[in-house]
This record gives sequence, C-alpha cells and structure tokens, in this order.
Amino acid sequence: MIAFAGNSLLSRAALGHTHIDAASFTTVRLLAGALMLWLVVRLRSSPPVNQGSWLSALALFVYAVGFSFAYLSLATATGALLLFGAVQMTMISYGLGQGERLQKRQIVGLMLSLSGLIGLLLPGLSAPPLAGALLMVTAGVAWGIYSLRGRGVGNPIQVSAGNFLRAVPLAVVASLLMLPSLSLDWVGIGYAVASGALASGLGYALWYSTLPALQATQAATVQLSVPVIAALGGIVFLGEAITWRLALASIAILGGIALIIRTQGSASSYG
Repeated sequence: MIAFAGNSLLSRAALGHTHIDAASFTTVRLLAGALMLWLVVRLRSSPPVNQGSWLSALALFVYAVGFSFAYLSLATATGALLLFGAVQMTMISYGLGQGERLQKRQIVGLMLSLSGLIGLLLPGLSAPPLAGALLMVTAGVAWGIYSLRGRGVGNPIQVSAGNFLRAVPLAVVASLLMLPSLSLDWVGIGYAVASGALASGLGYALWYSTLPALQATQAATVQLSVPVIAALGGIVFLGEAITWRLALASIAILGGIALIIRTQGSASSYG
C-alpha cells in the first residue's frame, strides 16, 4: 500500500512541479517498470516463459495513462481517494457478484471505512475538476480489473513483467499521438523512473503475490488505506496542510480495515 501511495506522490510531484508531459511520464514509468521486472526475473534465474496477457496489459495501460493525465489537475489526496474509491467499488461489485458475503462485523468495518472516505470528499473540500475526476475514476476501474485478473496467477513477477512489456508499446503510441505537446524534464523523468521501477514494478509484483490469499472484497477494502497514506505523504513531502477532517477520516478508514481483517482471521481460525 505504501508503494501505491508512493505512485500518487511521485506522479503529482512530477506532473505538478516539473515540465514533463503526462504521456511521456506514462511511457517512462511503464518502461522503467518493465526493465526492473525483467531484471528481477533474470536475477531469480527464472525460465524465460512468456507470461502475462494483452488484456491485462490493456487494463494496466488504461490505469497508467488515466492516472497520469488526472494528476495534471488533481491534488495528491483527492486523486488517491478517487482512484481507490473506484478500485474498491469495482472489486467489491465483482466479489458480491461471484457470491462472496460479508459477516456483520465486516459490513460494519466496510461502512466505517466508506464513511471516512466519503467524509474527505463532502462539502468543505473544493470539488475536483470534472475531467480529472473522470479520468481518475476510469483509472481506478482499470486497476480493479487488473487486480482481479491477477488473482491466482502462477508466477506474479513474470506475469507482471509480461504485462508491463506489453503495455509499453501502447504507451509509446499514446506519446506519439500527443507529440505536439511533448515536454521533457530530467527531474520529471527521474520521478517517472522511480514510480515505474520501484513503486509500480516491484510494488505490483508484491501485490500480485498477495492477491491469491485475499477475497476480492478484502483486497478492495485494504486498499482504502492508500488515500490516507498518500494524504499524509502529501503533507510531509508536498506541503499540504493537515486537517481534523483528514485525521478523523484516517481513523475511520484504518479502523474499518482492521475490523474486516480481524473478523476474517477469526473466522479462518474456527474453520
């Protein structure tokens, strides 16, 4: 979750404080992630199996490009909230559609987490730009699909590497289409490399490894911690102000997540 929050911070820092354009940021980020994962596969002496899929790569690309363009106009915390709100609704909807059911305490935990998330977006905060908000919601739906497709994969690192490699040419095409607005910045490129190689490549491989042990509803709810981490990171690294609203919402979100995980653990203990 820290890696996912790091993506929000790095992206907002690059697209809000440097001159790199969103399409170039996306391309560099995906390329750096692909190279890092390829290196990890090589170091692990894994056989060169062609894993991953074009459908997962498309979901990854839609997430990455929507994420980048949304952060041209959204603040760090707002973007993270919209992203993972959309992720949560996508994954929970899928889980319930597949017959998953929540226990009563899990429902209370989910409602508590949702109340904290909604509380951060109620009147009192400026409404986010509509175009940026829609782009981030689209990115969240795409990431939810990507996460769901990652459940039960055989080798998460190889699958992630294959997906990133397939997503790179899609990003290159997007960059070519946006060539008139090309703008590069060395600091922005550095942020993109860090986002791709560390927060994205290694972070997603770890997430893929964790997904098989989680129900879709659990995975969606745990990700609600990301907006809180991103918001706190924005305060520390980007100078955003802390508020009582943020503090109370953080308690609600993290408390709800803890309740869901603890309830699931107790249920497992009793078989």
